Amino acid sequence: MKVATLLVTGVWIASASLYAQLAVAQGAQPAPQAQASTSSSADQQPSDIVQSAAQGILKELDANRDAYRKDPNKIGTLVDKYLLPHFDTEYAARLVLGQYWRTATPEQKKRFVDAFYHSLLQNYGSALADFTADKLKVFPTKVDPGADHATVRTEIKRDSGDRIAVNYVLRKTPEGWKAYDVNIDGISYVKSYREDFGSQIAQQGIDAVIARLERGEKPSDISKTTKATGSKS
Repeated sequence: MKVATLLVTGVWIASASLYAQLAVAQGAQPAPQAQASTSSSADQQPSDIVQSAAQGILKELDANRDAYRKDPNKIGTLVDKYLLPHFDTEYAARLVLGQYWRTATPEQKKRFVDAFYHSLLQNYGSALADFTADKLKVFPTKVDPGADHATVRTEIKRDSGDRIAVNYVLRKTPEGWKAYDVNIDGISYVKSYREDFGSQIAQQGIDAVIARLERGEKPSDISKTTKATGSKS
C-alpha cells in the first residue's frame, strides 16, 4: 500500500478528507448508518470513531471487492458514507490553504475542496479496493472529559510487511469529535500540503493551482514543478 494512499484512507479515515462542503455541494446524503453514527459521536471516544469508520468501509469492500476493483469511482461513495461525517472538513481545508483561505473567495474555496477531493480519489482511490482488516490496527485512546483535542494512534501494514504509524488528530466540535489531520510517520498531512500548495499559490495564484488539481494532477506533485501550467486554463 502506497504511503499516499494512506491519506485517502484517512482522507484524508481522518483529515484531506476534508470535505463536508463537497458533500453538501454534490447533494450527497449520508446513509442511515452514517447518520446514526454521527448523531452519537459526541458520546464516542475518538478511537471508537476511527474504528467504526474503518469497519464500515471494510465490511462493504469485503461484500463486493471485485466490483470496487473494476470501478474505482465507487470508492467515492464509501468515503462519502463513512469518512465525511467524521471530518471537520472546513477546518482542515482552512489549515491546508493557510493564509490563502482568508483571501480566497467562496467560489475558490469550494473549487479547491472539490478539486482536491477528486484528485485524491482519482489518483489513489483504486488502492483502497485492496485495503483489508489485517492491514489496520487501531489503538484504544482514552480522552479526559475536558479535553478538546485528541490523537488516535493506528498502525498500517504495508504489502512489504513494514508497519507505518498513522495517527489521526481530532478536535471536539458541537457535533462531536471530528478529525482534521493525519500524521504519517510523523509527517503532518495538513502541514505537508500547506507547504506544497502555498509555494505554488505564491508563484501561480490560487486559480492556477486549483485548475491543475481539476485536470487531475496529483496533490503530491503540485510542488514538483514551478511552471505556471495553470495559466493556460
